[in-house]
Amino acid sequence: MPDLSIIIPGRNEMFMAKTIENALANIRGDTEIISVCDGYWPNPVIQDNPKVNIIHHSQPVGQRAAVNNGVRLSRSKYVMKADAHCAFDEGFDVKLLEEIDEDWTVIPRMYNLHAFDWVCGKCGHRKYQSPTPEKCEKCGHSRAERDIMWKPRRKTRTDFARFDKTMHFQYWRAYEKRPEAAGEITDVMCCVGACWMMSRNRYWELDGMDEAHGSWGQMGVELACKSWLSGGRQVVNKKTWFAHLFRTQGGDFGFPYEIRGRDVEVARNYSRDLWIKDKWPKAKYKFLWLIDKFSPVPDWHSQETV
Repeated sequence: MPDLSIIIPGRNEMFMAKTIENALANIRGDTEIISVCDGYWPNPVIQDNPKVNIIHHSQPVGQRAAVNNGVRLSRSKYVMKADAHCAFDEGFDVKLLEEIDEDWTVIPRMYNLHAFDWVCGKCGHRKYQSPTPEKCEKCGHSRAERDIMWKPRRKTRTDFARFDKTMHFQYWRAYEKRPEAAGEITDVMCCVGACWMMSRNRYWELDGMDEAHGSWGQMGVELACKSWLSGGRQVVNKKTWFAHLFRTQGGDFGFPYEIRGRDVEVARNYSRDLWIKDKWPKAKYKFLWLIDKFSPVPDWHSQETV
């Protein structure tokens, strides 16, 4: 029985195989990977490996349900969710497992991922990752190839995050200046939801990923509220990292799940009703206890730090 199962859900993910390849190259413990291919088969294909199991949904069920199905297949003591467009630190699995308690949710330090450059087939001009270019910006040639880089952008580190009064995720870089942010294992209010780890038993004690939110959205907020309001902790482990690819440019370099603005707002409305109104039945603390724990929090308190 492995110590850790890494659940990697994906929908129309061009980098699923690359993410798995990178994870396999950097795991140093007894760790397996469970790839959840949600309504598609990856291209490039996932190479056979005894540490990799694949779940294929003929019809997409959404990111939350995909994660839940991956955890159901796991028999490990701990589970980790990672997006299907990530790179990992050498020995990230061992470093995370060395610093975790049974009631913790642990997040590695995050960097932005430099996944690839476009390289002009004629003049060699390089363009940073983007939708497929129609022509070279330098010579006008119409053919370009991806040059896979797959490395963290070291100047884009993220350790701390929060959510605002609309329950919208926000970066919180000013928090690093506070004394409570010092140390290698530090409390964190919220996370982006792209990579996190907890015990498998605790995952189900917290009811897994709540599919009533919808397919996608509010995962970081859900994790934060469940982790803290249940009486546990959510921490960032600065001893290790993952790098995450952010795709905000649209076209063929946009988010792979088909998410409409209305779907995002449905998730956020559900989240506001569940947490702010103290409707989660397993909460040991009221919602405002979490806000006050990290006080002052921008948008929540009159004394705001940006």
